[in-house]
Amino acid sequence: GSITVGAEDKGTGKSEKITITNDKGRLTEEQIEKMIKEAEQFADEDKKVKERVDAKNAFDGYIHSMRSATEGSGENKGLSEKMDSDEKEKILDALKDGQSWLDSNPEADAEEIKEKHKEVEGICAPIVSKYYGAGGGGGGGGGAEEDEEEAHDEL
Repeated sequence: GSITVGAEDKGTGKSEKITITNDKGRLTEEQIEKMIKEAEQFADEDKKVKERVDAKNAFDGYIHSMRSATEGSGENKGLSEKMDSDEKEKILDALKDGQSWLDSNPEADAEEIKEKHKEVEGICAPIVSKYYGAGGGGGGGGGAEEDEEEAHDEL
């Protein structure tokens, strides 16, 4: 079978026709089945690649943000003013180790990357949380309101 489609530009009066036939450039059922099987075959591989890229981006982002928080940028001095030199060195060494591991293991799978990320975070997080926890009094305000609401509920 074939189909003919025509179109006319009413402004210029120009018209065009195209005939579409079923004989050339079409995929056979066999070709379509083969393509579907290949797509299914590569779906798992694509998922693994995506997970690896996501894990790598998350780790890379963590290293970057932790370095900025530690060293500061621009006028913001970061936590470096508050930290003692040993703590700062410990964090920067962990970040440097994490970055060099990422650079030298480009084919690492998502689990390996997440494991290394967790290792670096395990070194940095306790040190940084000391300073973020001590710096802000805003977090304690919500607790008093909750206690007050609970007291009203009991009445």
